[in-house]
Amino acid sequence: MKRINLIKVSAGFWLLFQFLPVFAQRKNSEHPKSRPNVIIILTDDMGVGDVGVFEGSMVPTPNIDKLAASGLKLTNYYAGAPICSPSRASILTGMYPGKWNFVTFLDKKSHNKDAEQADFLNPEAPSIARFFKSSGYATGHFGKWHMGGGRDVTDAPKFAQYGIDEHASTYESPEPDPLLTATNWIWSDKDSIKRWNRTSYFVDKTLDFMSRHKDQPCFVNLWPDEVHTPWVPELEAGDEPLKPQSEAAFKRVLKEYDMQIGRLIDGLKERGLFDNTIIIFTSDNGALPTFKGSRSDDSRSNGSRSGQFRGSKLSLYEGGIRMPFIVTWPGHIPTGKTDERSELHATDLLPTLSKLSGIALPANYKSDGLDRSAVLLGKPSSRKNEMFWEYGRNNIAYAYPKGADKSSQLAIRSRQWKLLMNHDGTNAELYNLDKDPSETNNLASGNIKKRDELSQKLLAWWKALPRLGE
Repeated sequence: MKRINLIKVSAGFWLLFQFLPVFAQRKNSEHPKSRPNVIIILTDDMGVGDVGVFEGSMVPTPNIDKLAASGLKLTNYYAGAPICSPSRASILTGMYPGKWNFVTFLDKKSHNKDAEQADFLNPEAPSIARFFKSSGYATGHFGKWHMGGGRDVTDAPKFAQYGIDEHASTYESPEPDPLLTATNWIWSDKDSIKRWNRTSYFVDKTLDFMSRHKDQPCFVNLWPDEVHTPWVPELEAGDEPLKPQSEAAFKRVLKEYDMQIGRLIDGLKERGLFDNTIIIFTSDNGALPTFKGSRSDDSRSNGSRSGQFRGSKLSLYEGGIRMPFIVTWPGHIPTGKTDERSELHATDLLPTLSKLSGIALPANYKSDGLDRSAVLLGKPSSRKNEMFWEYGRNNIAYAYPKGADKSSQLAIRSRQWKLLMNHDGTNAELYNLDKDPSETNNLASGNIKKRDELSQKLLAWWKALPRLGE
């Protein structure tokens, strides 16, 4: 009897080991399908004052507002830089862009050299797209890139080297879409996809990509080049041409952009994809021009497109780096909530989205960001680590805002405190952002202990950044 039982047990173990590979294979093949899709919508040059649900907008933004109502709104999210290329690099790598010699927008090689920066993002840099691809995601990039390629930079790495499967991008990329680049420039009247239809084109590309990968989780950078100047709205019959830097043109472009965000959301719902998709909506840097003080009906204290904040694109004041931020994921992220406590930095997106998506990051990867998944899931908290910025290594290759919006070259935020100063320690400004978000009351002379504490941390951070040729 014992022998018979032993035979049965042995046979059972044999069958178990025979089918373990099948069970494991089935588990591995099914697991990716349960993972959420991820879409990062990175608007170009959008200030908090451009979105109705944040500061009230000169143009209603019902679709963006509806997106916020279906998720969580954060009022203390910061871009990695006050200008395009380094800001985008911080999202892709999860690291401060200066660590990869990105400090301002990429241009011709001569400009990049003058700016003391690289011509393109090193393909050996970490990439959120590559990490997701390695974990079974289909990866797409639809929209602006501006991390290498264009002008006389012809040797920039291709999209695949950053882990991107499919792409449709603009002139400022290594592989520009021919429908968007009939001429050797950012846009042209000869382009097959007209300037006013570009966001629609990128939305269509996103929906098509995700539809073709329904059985595979998708990671998508949807990075339109609206609402960056020049503003070229579609004109109706009888309309007079609008100046591409005018407020009237901007209003038309913003209205169309909001409609396209609505098309994206509706398209995801129609395809049954919305409920299992994490959507991030934010901007790469602040607005320019801000139309500051141009509206007689503007009740906000500090300009239209920057809302209550001082500064603009190209500035380390809040208007240049504090961005609108919305995140949705039905059933996981709180609905219709606003988090006014938690500070979030662009470098946090990589570790945070990886955690939410079940992505195991390489053991040797060292992010400058923090896993803030608990914040997105509805548990507000102050950020433990300081946040740092730089803009303006010299006076040769950098543009600066005029007047009071021009900031010092470096900045640090530590909880409610923010310090700005130059590389040589001059022009220190200290603000308590909880009490003074508009940065009007400089406390540096009256709080020397806090000023010196933060200035030491800020200068140590800046001096540790690599320099070209080192």
